Amino acid sequence: MKYVIDTSVLIEGRISEMVEKGEIKGDIIIPEAVLAELEVQANFGKMSGFRGLEEIKILRRIAEKRGIKIEFKGERPTIEQIKLAKGGEIDNLIRVLAEKEDATLVTSDRVQHTVAIARGIKSIYVRHEKITPEKTKIMSFFTPDTASVHLREGVKPYAKRGKIGDLKLVVLRDEPMSLDELHDIAHEILEAARQDEDSSIEIERKGATVIQLRDLRIAIAERPFADKMEITAVRPIAKVTIDEYGVSEELKRRIVERQRGILIAGPPGAGKSTFAASVANYLMDNGYLVKTMESPRDLMVRDEITQYAPLEGNMVLTADILLLVRPDYTIYDEVRKTADFQVFADMRLAGVGMIGVTHATRAVDAIQRMIGRVELGMIPQVVDTVIFIDAGRITKVYTLKFTVKVPYGMVEADLARPVIEIVDFESKKVEYEIYTYGEQVVVMPVGEEKEEYEVLKNAIENKVKNYVDVCDVEVLSNKKAVVKIPEEYIPHLLGRKGRRIKRIEDELKVSIDVQPLKGKLGKVEAEISETAKHWIINAKGLEGKQVDIFAGEEYLFTASVGRKGIIRVRKDKDVGKAIRLALMKGERIYLHY
Repeated sequence: MKYVIDTSVLIEGRISEMVEKGEIKGDIIIPEAVLAELEVQANFGKMSGFRGLEEIKILRRIAEKRGIKIEFKGERPTIEQIKLAKGGEIDNLIRVLAEKEDATLVTSDRVQHTVAIARGIKSIYVRHEKITPEKTKIMSFFTPDTASVHLREGVKPYAKRGKIGDLKLVVLRDEPMSLDELHDIAHEILEAARQDEDSSIEIERKGATVIQLRDLRIAIAERPFADKMEITAVRPIAKVTIDEYGVSEELKRRIVERQRGILIAGPPGAGKSTFAASVANYLMDNGYLVKTMESPRDLMVRDEITQYAPLEGNMVLTADILLLVRPDYTIYDEVRKTADFQVFADMRLAGVGMIGVTHATRAVDAIQRMIGRVELGMIPQVVDTVIFIDAGRITKVYTLKFTVKVPYGMVEADLARPVIEIVDFESKKVEYEIYTYGEQVVVMPVGEEKEEYEVLKNAIENKVKNYVDVCDVEVLSNKKAVVKIPEEYIPHLLGRKGRRIKRIEDELKVSIDVQPLKGKLGKVEAEISETAKHWIINAKGLEGKQVDIFAGEEYLFTASVGRKGIIRVRKDKDVGKAIRLALMKGERIYLHY
């Protein structure tokens, strides 16, 4: 008797078991179409391809011992037929071979079996070995307080256990994980995900597979993507309500009073996704229709909430569908790439309430991630609330407000411009301002936070002045600064292949943009006039430029020249008093530009 083996039964690893038990006695034919399909899958890094090829090797060893003949026959499929494998082209080649050889088809594919019987071909349907998620070996590594399990080839297995914010790394056993053991665990996970209606294979790429196995998010990495095989399984260790995060009644009202744009930010493992799920459930309780956009789909939300994955691998297409569905709120987990921010903004501006989950080390960093990805003036319309989570608690809430004003620290009325105010939700105090300054976007701390920038500015100046005598440092944010020096000294500051400036950046943990100091070597005596409340410094010809004001050789302050060619300084301010004192001493006022 002859048997033609289907791709599915090889991937399942069942055929060698059947031969070993004597359930199959006779010649075995492996279609060239099956071999080609497995080869393509393996070349694309899919575990199913490697699993099927490994099963053929095992089958050959068993067949040699038992004197069973194994042959490779049939037509090798074309590239087009392989591309159309999901449409049944490869299956048809296998059936044609079984019919031609008058052999019995052995398959684990129900559709393949049904079509074969319909065409009068003898077929054996090998049912999938039932694997439930709770019976998989990966689950044996978990305890109730386990947040994640980490299995790596040649390394002892370990896990993170404890509460959010207090997780500790624990070795699970002294024996290292072998490659064979990892392959068995991975195969078991994949089969359980295929069989379980509440599980799914979210991503399958060359060397990387992501599975959502009930509440476990599992990432499987293999060569060539990783240097060794690794399985990482992450599980939320708690399902919490919005109240358990210390959400104030005022913040609750803000969330439900109307559809908003909210960013939930925090470091990895802080509990952002768990909080997002609790917000989704809270919104449902308050009569809002909620959907999610996730990759992978691992938010633990109520059954009434539909969880959408990237349609054909693209969140833009998912957004197109959701705009037709029109939910009141959509949870986007996670907003990371430029395309994610653009999809988030597009849906928000279309009127959908959006809650995005994003990584950030500080609350203000979440807002800075939008700069350059969303038009600056639109940011408050896209995101009006930022909730920062750390160690499972809300530690900061910001609201965003758009206004036109003179930015903090500037004195000239004609320097008024559009400003985004970042306001602390509890104290109602403005902590940061975002605005354009020349071609740069500045995120400027207000009040006490400004001291941090002064410290950073002094640190940069001290480092730079080790190499050049003249420099102008402008701190744009806690992570970015502009250093202007005479153009002829720029190569000296940068160093060979940029190593010197890179070393300064690494030491201070800030990105430094080195620019030529154009014109700041000029000096002119200023004409001073006064009104009842202001000193008026005449700076005709320097409109729009930044100048340093000196009394003799003593530096007083730096200011921007207004469009009318004047600098207006209030007499009751410290700089105004400094000008009065200098004039009383008979000192001359100079502009350095």
